[in-house]
Amino acid sequence: MKPLNRREFLGAMAVSAVASTPLVAQTVAPVTAGPRKVKLGLIGCGWYGVVDVKSAFRAGGAEVVALCDVDSDMLAKAVAEIEGLQGSRPQAFKHYRDLLALPGLEAIILATPPQWHALPFIDALARGLDIYCEKPLAYDVREGRAMADAAARSNRVVQIGFQRRQSPAYQSVRQFVDAGELGRVVQVDAAIHYTAGTLSPAPQPPPASLDWDLWCGPGPLIPYSPQVGHKNWRLEATTGHGHLVDWGIHLIDATRLMLGLGAPRTVSASGGLYQLKDRITTPDTMTAHFEFERCPLTWRHRLWGSEEYAPETNNGITLFGEKGTIFVTDNRWTFIPRGKSAERKTTEVKADTAMLHMAEFLTAVRERRAPSCTTADAHLSTTTVKLAMISLETGARLTWDADREQVVGNPAASARLKRDYRAPWKHPHTGTT
Repeated sequence: MKPLNRREFLGAMAVSAVASTPLVAQTVAPVTAGPRKVKLGLIGCGWYGVVDVKSAFRAGGAEVVALCDVDSDMLAKAVAEIEGLQGSRPQAFKHYRDLLALPGLEAIILATPPQWHALPFIDALARGLDIYCEKPLAYDVREGRAMADAAARSNRVVQIGFQRRQSPAYQSVRQFVDAGELGRVVQVDAAIHYTAGTLSPAPQPPPASLDWDLWCGPGPLIPYSPQVGHKNWRLEATTGHGHLVDWGIHLIDATRLMLGLGAPRTVSASGGLYQLKDRITTPDTMTAHFEFERCPLTWRHRLWGSEEYAPETNNGITLFGEKGTIFVTDNRWTFIPRGKSAERKTTEVKADTAMLHMAEFLTAVRERRAPSCTTADAHLSTTTVKLAMISLETGARLTWDADREQVVGNPAASARLKRDYRAPWKHPHTGTT
């Protein structure tokens, strides 16, 4: 059979992407006959927790039977909204352990800030529940290891919320690269620039409805302000740990998926607060360089002045190869062949990736099989971005021993792999570092 040339390959990929569901989702898309409803509990009823629930409803075959949140107002609003969507009222709990003990519960959606991922995750596995857990997997690297080990010991279904793995754009680029059409990938750049909205960082009493001590949980008990509370915790160092960890991790994970990357060998980072100083506690400007075995990856972000000369490229991944360049974002990818007069080809592909990722999880629960984003693989992506933050905070280029999961020759950086828990909570990793 005659091999396809680049033009033919791109055309075939475009037709395939539009005409079919994404590769992973082809076997897990919700069926029209009406799948058995999985009884779900939601821990963390903020903005994205409710988004996850709506994705489950669009996927079909889900019933939310319980909700949990430490803010009674947020909990009540979520109960009312979900009751309106599904026609039945879920039970409401303040403490996650009470939700986990509910008879008949099959699975949970874990959508808390990262400082509250590890303990509910491990406790849910111990109770025999399946889990859909938001990214990043954990706040610190050692939590992630404890979670991956717990998942491996269990026979439970676990899906981590890297929904861009369902994107036809990223999947098409993976096929294109695997087919050799880009040649050797020499360098990858990834970036998400945007203008961050901020609220008042001035310490003030928390809302009466919010148990702030319990919200902080095993992390440090920091002063409450609107800038570190609901939704805005993403740019707080002790909770979300910044833009790379919260949002950039999606593109780091997508790059690892497209190129089959493991853990980085070395990591270096620089940046700081140049525009949003005294408003947020993580970098508004940052560059991180990861040396993977296959090729280097450079991350950049800027959280101010994001009016771009070319705004269509301010969120995405650029792969520089021997035969050309690819830019890929959530719903399109462009191939620019080498040569001055070479014609670039843009392929538009759209999919409800959040629904597809949740549909895969729900189907995996019913059929008792593993979904695409395992805890172990999510631990690799989470570790990658956490190492960049450790490099930034210690001002050092880190060498990473992936087999031992240790920073080589840097005790100060090694100490940041595990954060001390605040009493009475106990860190799930039993080692000292």
